[in-house]
Amino acid sequence: MDNALEVNGLAKSYPGFQLQDVSFELPRGFIMGLIGPNGAGKTTVIKLIMDLIRRDAGEILVLGVDSRRGGVEARSRIGFVYETSCFPDDSTLTEIRAAVAPFYPCWDQARFAALVDEFELPARKRFKNLSQGMQTKVGLAVALSHHAELIIMDEPTSGLDPLFRRAFLEKLADTIQAGDVSVLFSTHITTDLERIADFVTFIHEGRLVFSAGKDEVLESWGIVKGGEELLAPETAPLFRGVRRGAYGIEALTPDVAKARAAVGGDVVIEKATLEDIMVYIEEERHAL
Repeated sequence: MDNALEVNGLAKSYPGFQLQDVSFELPRGFIMGLIGPNGAGKTTVIKLIMDLIRRDAGEILVLGVDSRRGGVEARSRIGFVYETSCFPDDSTLTEIRAAVAPFYPCWDQARFAALVDEFELPARKRFKNLSQGMQTKVGLAVALSHHAELIIMDEPTSGLDPLFRRAFLEKLADTIQAGDVSVLFSTHITTDLERIADFVTFIHEGRLVFSAGKDEVLESWGIVKGGEELLAPETAPLFRGVRRGAYGIEALTPDVAKARAAVGGDVVIEKATLEDIMVYIEEERHAL
């Protein structure tokens, strides 16, 4: 399958933090969610993909081109939508368009004008006077107006109200369906990803927990509820993030089928959400 993004053996060290051996692939035409708690390494991965910081090891191919060697040409094929925009506070949409368009050979003014109308963006209002939702729309309009093949989003829906988030995600999904566009979407709002993502990559403490199809993840991970026998030597390795309560034990398992076969029918196994997976694994870290 042709990939929009390939990350192999990625590593980066800072004092007190190490990103280690992170690998994943995003096929063209799909949406991948990048999840993990604060400080897990999500933003570091995005900065490395964008070649904003130097990697210590590994390889990154963006649209088939090494991110280090692709330079301006590769970045012109990428659209960016960040939680905190880089547009000047006092600029209007007209001024933003005039400043940004020359950097993109494929800039489409007609598309930008159409998106401004569709998103109901006020053309004369200063950027700093726009709501956070409107500022996010500006970022998406710019990203879509130069026919980006890969859109990278770092917490774009953080702080947005639920109605606006849903509309934003629907627009994003429509964009993917309409063309050969791929999206890497970093967020801590996992319900957004359960709605639109095709793949999910989970990073925790700088390490890859999994990178797989969203449906595969939601089918294979579960929450097991039962008695102390769950922690017998032969079955305990199947569980993570064990919680003890007055009525027994709850634990996360990455393999529901294997757990069910190992512990028999005297337990309850519920499907785990992406949020459940993140929470149980983070609690496991604090329990160590």
